[in-house]
Amino acid sequence: MHSSPRATVDNLLRHRSAERVALHGNPWADTLALWVRQGYPTRRIAKNIGDTRWRADDGRWEAVTEPGEYEEPVPPWEHFGYDMVGVGPWFNPLPILDYDELLEETEEWEVRRDGAGAALKYWKHKSGTPEHIDFRMVTREIWERDYRPHLVAWDPRRIDLDVMQRNRDAVEAHERWTHYGHLFIWELARKSLGDITLYESLLLDPDWLHDYNRVYTDLYKCAFEVMFERVGLPDGIWLYEDMGYKNGLFASPKVLQALVFPYYAEMVEFFHSYDLPVVLHTCGSTVDALPLIVDAGFDALNPMERKAKGNDPFAFAERYGDRLAFVGGLDARVFETNDRDVISREVAAYIDGMKARGARLVFATDHSISPRTNYDSYQWALDVYRQHRAY
Repeated sequence: MHSSPRATVDNLLRHRSAERVALHGNPWADTLALWVRQGYPTRRIAKNIGDTRWRADDGRWEAVTEPGEYEEPVPPWEHFGYDMVGVGPWFNPLPILDYDELLEETEEWEVRRDGAGAALKYWKHKSGTPEHIDFRMVTREIWERDYRPHLVAWDPRRIDLDVMQRNRDAVEAHERWTHYGHLFIWELARKSLGDITLYESLLLDPDWLHDYNRVYTDLYKCAFEVMFERVGLPDGIWLYEDMGYKNGLFASPKVLQALVFPYYAEMVEFFHSYDLPVVLHTCGSTVDALPLIVDAGFDALNPMERKAKGNDPFAFAERYGDRLAFVGGLDARVFETNDRDVISREVAAYIDGMKARGARLVFATDHSISPRTNYDSYQWALDVYRQHRAY
């Protein structure tokens, strides 16, 4: 009898033997819009005012203004058979709730100021990280006066528990490994203080960063306790913390060890107290942070971005495979070739190479799947995965 997707991932993350390499993926919204035009299946769903509907032209979601049936893609986890499924929505961690100011807009992008005082520039019709434009939380005094007070007492408006419950209910019968997830203190600080203030404060006012991280760690514990009590325990947790760029970490390992990783270790211990494995997502160069990641107790690492300096999943598996499982690691540019010979060769070499090193692997790319990948190319890649997935 074959193990369920939930049991397969659980075994991999808990250092137990598994029958096969598991599967995960993350196509961008505009990728799905392209794939629908290339034959990806859709379904019609009844929607009411207050729900969201899918836009076929760019894959974005918008508010329903008129009740009715609307077309949307079949969820990728369901169509492709992914073993891991996020069942958010994420809670709102911004200090000031219900604040959203439109500062500038064109046909292609918009600049909006959020409840942390940050003005960020977003593409309107394609995926990508926002550009940092302007920040208000630029001194410790401003943090303490205008933002900190909003974070020290729990506000139930931060989580839409009804949507969360519906998401869990939709997945439950399929025996997938479900997870709750969120950005954490490093990503929040970068998008709230801005890079310049953050990096200066790491050296000039580390006590501010300790206070920021302390307040947010306490808030996160409260938020996840509410989720666990009201919606139930997932199978695990993802924390999304991009700590590096292409050529290195954003801060030295010494600085991260002093100011950031104690709070990572505290959150991991908190989740472990509920018997929940924890996956750390960090893009960019990760190699110099690996000893800290292992010591903090994370159970798995994602995505091992291949174009970033030092990110060699084979070397990671050889050195840390007894402590970490690995999610991702296949260069997403392989799929973008849309060349079946290249895809067959690289997917097989990656999976077989990780297995040869004893790695506990969830097969996925090292980056979200972009619109440069055709639908049939991705299907071909998954066929190759299935041929090589057995341990």
